[in-house]
Amino acid sequence: METTRHFVATVYVVADGATCLHEHDRLGMWLPPGGHLDRDELPHEAAFRECREETGLDVELVAPRGDLESETVRSIAEPQHFLLEDIDVHPDGRVSHQHVDFVFYGRAGGREIDPDGDDEADPDEWEWFTPEELHERADDLPADVVEAGTRAIEMVSKETGRE
Repeated sequence: METTRHFVATVYVVADGATCLHEHDRLGMWLPPGGHLDRDELPHEAAFRECREETGLDVELVAPRGDLESETVRSIAEPQHFLLEDIDVHPDGRVSHQHVDFVFYGRAGGREIDPDGDDEADPDEWEWFTPEELHERADDLPADVVEAGTRAIEMVSKETGRE
């Protein structure tokens, strides 16, 4: 069986020392905003779009940018993490679907969730987690979500001088 792979972008949105997550209906796990890249989209553009559609929040990415430039090349925002995620795993261990995930950290100006897309999770389904709350809920949350969420909060807090 062939494994299909799709490119996705994820944003750990940080505001006031916390990151927002919701329980994904189909996957049954707590996740930050994110989704599939459109055919003509760059990863950081998909991150902005998905964040806006799912939460209504506009974010400023806290992302390094390379310095390689030429007449045909320009550097773009780099993800904090570049992950290969198993989505459909069969009982015999075969993986039929994976996501290649560009994971970004983003700073939002507030915590008011007001989705801007169709068929998005209700605002009441989103929760804001501090690093302490992420670790307290570690039994309910994927380990990578706890770790990346904590790192995002720490990095954004450092960038804004809120340590």
